[in-house]
Amino acid sequence: MDDVDRSGFDGPGRGARSLDDGPSIDRIESVFAVYEIQREDDRLVYYGDPLAHPERVVRELWPDFRDHGYDANLERRHGEYALVAEPTSVGVDGIPWTNIVLLLLTVGSTLFAGSFWYQIDPFTDPTAILQAWPFTVAILGVLGVHEMGHYVMSRYHQVDASLPYFIPVPTLIGTMGAVIKMKGRMPDRKALFDIGVAGPLAGLVATVVVTVVGLHMPPVTVDPAVLQSPDAVQIELGYPLLLEWLAAGFDQSLYREDPTMGVNPVVIGAWVGMFVTFLNLIPVGQLDGGHILRAMTGELQETIAALVPGVLFALAGYLYYVQNYDVNTVFVWILWGLLTTVLASMGPATPIRDEPLGRGRFVLGIATFGLGFLCFMPVPVVIVG
Repeated sequence: MDDVDRSGFDGPGRGARSLDDGPSIDRIESVFAVYEIQREDDRLVYYGDPLAHPERVVRELWPDFRDHGYDANLERRHGEYALVAEPTSVGVDGIPWTNIVLLLLTVGSTLFAGSFWYQIDPFTDPTAILQAWPFTVAILGVLGVHEMGHYVMSRYHQVDASLPYFIPVPTLIGTMGAVIKMKGRMPDRKALFDIGVAGPLAGLVATVVVTVVGLHMPPVTVDPAVLQSPDAVQIELGYPLLLEWLAAGFDQSLYREDPTMGVNPVVIGAWVGMFVTFLNLIPVGQLDGGHILRAMTGELQETIAALVPGVLFALAGYLYYVQNYDVNTVFVWILWGLLTTVLASMGPATPIRDEPLGRGRFVLGIATFGLGFLCFMPVPVVIVG
């Protein structure tokens, strides 16, 4: 190839990548006529002219670059087309200090929040919060298993992803959940579906186990004198169908009739797992439900996602105007109506290869959304007092 500029490729240093690390020039030129190649640090940049639509160029060459350890994208630079290949690595590089620090902070915040569910005053005796460790294990267990489901399936499909980042926040449960950062592109709908569905299903398995364990643990008792205090604040949780069915199936009480008794806080941890599962399965944007539905229905997902905020706002309006709940109670759906509006506008992940899913995955997707519905509760939390 006399028209290819090989300057800058006079031998890679230790750890560097060379021209030979990428696909063959003949393969690239089947859809992209190259007239110059440059190396920018570890990136390979091919300047040339597309011989097909730019999207097709990327779709055709991306698997070849992926096999050579690169993520390829077509850009416009100063009026020229540039095929930019950036090296990728799947896995964890070094010690993930940020993940570790956030995990430790979340352990502390959930111990603090859990102490209140155990009727412990953390201000009188700060060390007493350690007694709330079962609550912390339950919360971090269901959230961690959920995110590790995504992580393991990302590794399986060779999509680069971070370890879970736990989010410590001084709320009723001590955390806003956990997330992983997807740094790689989705090769096809199968990968998008598998990565999206793995989190909710893995998290639900952990949630069911935690629920069964918690239902068999002793309930928490509340001093009647505390309930009669004018400063008393009661937190009433709505229970989803899945929790109701598990309690009935194992003949365990949820202690609704007796205000001086409450479920063991481990059950609260399971409740969190169910609520998080439902929220993640809302079919918009980059949420798990958005990934799953995009893999199942293609671009139709964006039309469905556009309807979701209206449904959530309608639910909030129904609870407020018809059921006469206060603004604080229905605010969760107002907030999620706003969040889903933003997420829907950002759009879903787009796989490189956009072929339809097989029947098996499609059925599994429907079943997953069905399980998510069992985790739905119209009124998650009511604060009295």
